[in-house]
Amino acid sequence: MTKEKMKAIGLYRYLPIENPESLIDVELEKPKPTGRDLLVRVNAISVNPVDYKVRSPKGREESVPKVLGWDVAGVVEEVGPDCTLFRPGDEVFYAGSIMRPGGNSEFHLVDERIVGAKPSKLDFAQAAALPLTSITAWESLYDRLSISHDKADNAGKTILIIGAAGGVGSIATQLAKYSGLTVIGTASRPESTHWVKELGADYVINHFDSFVPQLKAVGFDQVDYVLCLNSTEKHWVNMAEAIAPQGKICSIVETDELLNLTLLKNKSVTFVWELMFTRSMYQTPDMIEQHKLLNEIARLVDEGAVRTTTNETLTPINAENLRKAHAMLETGRTVGKVVLEGF
Repeated sequence: MTKEKMKAIGLYRYLPIENPESLIDVELEKPKPTGRDLLVRVNAISVNPVDYKVRSPKGREESVPKVLGWDVAGVVEEVGPDCTLFRPGDEVFYAGSIMRPGGNSEFHLVDERIVGAKPSKLDFAQAAALPLTSITAWESLYDRLSISHDKADNAGKTILIIGAAGGVGSIATQLAKYSGLTVIGTASRPESTHWVKELGADYVINHFDSFVPQLKAVGFDQVDYVLCLNSTEKHWVNMAEAIAPQGKICSIVETDELLNLTLLKNKSVTFVWELMFTRSMYQTPDMIEQHKLLNEIARLVDEGAVRTTTNETLTPINAENLRKAHAMLETGRTVGKVVLEGF
């Protein structure tokens, strides 16, 4: 019996994005769901920095195509025998697991515990822009920084979001504002500054200049929370100076340099990392929290409290367009998200 095939985009070699073989169109066997897996028909995908970091040049080759992609919106095609949360025909969105093949394929397997019901008011392209950035922003704010969901608790409290115009920053800005915090975003260009203000930031400062003088200029000596979404080591001293005593700093950006944690000691500052793949990577007992938070994001979107951050949509989903999307992200100057729609 002939096995059913599907289109996908993958790589055998880790090459610069200018090389046409850095991402190629391939045909793979259509997978079958087992356990708590859903088989999802992929309607739209979006691209994140993790995609080009995984794809970046390195001295090894794959014997079978490696498929990237950790943002999907689609329709459940089949469910595994142990599934309880979704049924065939359900519209879903999710980021998936870094430990498994990514979503840049016509069909994709994903554990239902890290999947949410797609916002009903968004199309698939708009929904595909949200999962990875929403999970990262949500976990950073509420799990890592322990920010309250109660607006009354956050009255008078401030958060500085470094890199507020990017994918995660665009969601974090909206969630922080929704939670009642005073939001200070960083941006460096007129278009990114405008974008951050449009998303609800109360103030915008420039991340290329010292933070404290800029904060003082808008009326703040220090901030209660810092969320770093860009170059942890570059901003380390600025963050240490700007954070309030007993404040909290969270970063999502790994560093090649040693960080001087002693800078945080006298203020008894908490520093914490966030990686949205941790729960799925380690199969933590609370994996289902990502299902719950994605459903909550969908509710906030449908209520108009959070908006999608799609900024550019490319059609169709193929290697040529995916290479374009990777190249755009590698400039470090994208505002919002780049989405691909339709195989």
